[in-house]
Amino acid sequence: MSSTATPSKVVLITGTSSGIGLAAAVAAAEAGWHTVATLRDPGRADALREAAADAGVELDIRRLDVTDEAAAIALVEAVLADYGRLDAVINNAGAGHLGTLENETVADVREVMEVNFFGVLHLSKAALPHLRASSGRLITVTSVGGVIGQPFNEAYCAAKFAVEGYMESLAPVAKALGVTVSVVEPGAVATEFVNNINLDLDAEVAAAGPYAPTLRAYLERTTAQFRNGAQTPAEAAHTVLEALTADRPAFRIQTSDWARDFTATKLTDHDGSAVIGLTGTWIA
Repeated sequence: MSSTATPSKVVLITGTSSGIGLAAAVAAAEAGWHTVATLRDPGRADALREAAADAGVELDIRRLDVTDEAAAIALVEAVLADYGRLDAVINNAGAGHLGTLENETVADVREVMEVNFFGVLHLSKAALPHLRASSGRLITVTSVGGVIGQPFNEAYCAAKFAVEGYMESLAPVAKALGVTVSVVEPGAVATEFVNNINLDLDAEVAAAGPYAPTLRAYLERTTAQFRNGAQTPAEAAHTVLEALTADRPAFRIQTSDWARDFTATKLTDHDGSAVIGLTGTWIA
């Protein structure tokens, strides 16, 4: 299914300080790709460097805040100057978010969109001319939350829905010019949910007002899933690597059987009742 990457191929990956991005960067380097691994805060690169050293691979680690469009353009230009080509981009950078409309500001929602949606567009737009030149790949790590809306994840799911809709619309246009577009949909990945939303969950429940009982039910269910039934980042990154190296990758690729079964609920749910019935049990 997979083709062997030549040493000259170059991939640029965002959000590599931890989790799927870190594992994908190491896996791509192990597969023979020149890997430009970016992260917003270079001070958080120690785990990435350690993982690369343990695997015996080299990474080109660079800073990128995906919300800064000028920085994304400059980074792509620098990669082209240093390597002469760009064969793939993996948009992995993103930020979790917990909240519901009545208890947060519209500015909070805009911030989620800036990272999880517009951040993807900034780098993708800068890279596309060079991906056309190399008949390359544009891969975006989304979420099962880009297919099924989930309680207390309105802003996060809206951003992921937007990414999926954008890339689904772009895919045939890009394909006509030789660029393969894919989205990779993880489900729960170990450690990421609680750590990445950076919230005091007990305090959130205490401040939730009339939403407190349903929020507590959601958090109990979801934190248990992430701690006990989640994939490892390496397992999810394996699917990202497949999207990078397969001869003809699908547009939409789930990272586990659970993710495939979960998204199938939506993709065969013509009137929406199955999805609302399922997610409603999460907050009962």
